[in-house]
Amino acid sequence: MTEAAELPPAPEQAREVFGDRFEDAVRYAELLAEAGVKRGLIGPREVPRLWERHLLNCAVLSEVVPEGVTVCDVGSGAGLPGIPLALVRDDIKITLLEPLLRRTNFLTEVVELLGLDHVTVLRGRAEEVMGTLPAVHVVTARAVAPLDRLATWGIPLLRPYGEMLALKGDTAEEELKSAATALSKLGAVETSILHVGEGIVDPLSTVVRVEVGESPGGVRFAAKRAKAARTGRTRRRR
Repeated sequence: MTEAAELPPAPEQAREVFGDRFEDAVRYAELLAEAGVKRGLIGPREVPRLWERHLLNCAVLSEVVPEGVTVCDVGSGAGLPGIPLALVRDDIKITLLEPLLRRTNFLTEVVELLGLDHVTVLRGRAEEVMGTLPAVHVVTARAVAPLDRLATWGIPLLRPYGEMLALKGDTAEEELKSAATALSKLGAVETSILHVGEGIVDPLSTVVRVEVGESPGGVRFAAKRAKAARTGRTRRRR
């Protein structure tokens, strides 16, 4: 049986990024390295690079998230990027959306342990919660699916003129080109590729930003959203 890899000490950049929440970030890293590996949420080979590749890579997403917004982290998994983002930004309200029970159990434990009062854990798929989850300003995601498929899940959760921020790797530009038609049908009005984390991570984190107009998800999803809202109002009156 292979011994679990050891979590390296937090780099100095982590103190700079997480500030007053640095100790909480360390605890989260420890939870990922221990319970996260045991429960199969991350691979043991990821432990030596948890800080650079995962926590810091996700935390720098905060550079492009506006102040005071609502965020839904789609397919949150072990809490990436949602938990690092929450540790850096207590001015935003974040919903960690994840369909698998063992992952939502882990996320709930982390949120409670770290006292993240501005974070909610919700079990479900994006297509299932539309209409019950209030529309958000920003959808985030990391390593969930190719951009065209991710957009069909994430964009309908947005408020009009909201944006989806997807952490991507070297394939970002290629994925954006391939998804152009699908994004247009889903109501996207502008797309861009951003590089964040200067002086913090190397290479820089790559973010695909998809901004939507007044009908996020397009006409089909607008009708579906309206139907879900009507159903919700009927249930509340009963």
